[in-house]
Amino acid sequence: MDLPYYHGRLTKQDCETLLLKEGVDGNFLLRDSESIPGVLCLCVSFKNIVYTYRIFREKHGYYRIQTAEGSPKQVFPSLKELITKFEKPNQGMVVHLLKPIKRTSPSLRWRGSKLELETFMNSNSDYVDVLP
Repeated sequence: MDLPYYHGRLTKQDCETLLLKEGVDGNFLLRDSESIPGVLCLCVSFKNIVYTYRIFREKHGYYRIQTAEGSPKQVFPSLKELITKFEKPNQGMVVHLLKPIKRTSPSLRWRGSKLELETFMNSNSDYVDVLP
């Protein structure tokens, strides 16, 4: 995947470290889901918490972001278009995407890294839905 903010098999803990170390709302990155093979996670920082949105691959190469139950599906022809939409305010995320956190290594081998976060808060749920 040729997106500079796609980190591949980055762990949830390492993701939180990267997003929260600057203490800025709207930092974001994409990573592979640890729990569902083939699913991506769009992770964004807000008020010292990392919110994670699942992205599913649809037929014909389209991408669908998980939305709240009862909300219309949001499907995009590319990940770039999905990101572009959520860079705008008031699109249903906790905060709009402001600053992509780019990977530093082209190899995407993050599993062995030992990043540590001095202090961070965790939400009760690991994933959140985009609201209408």
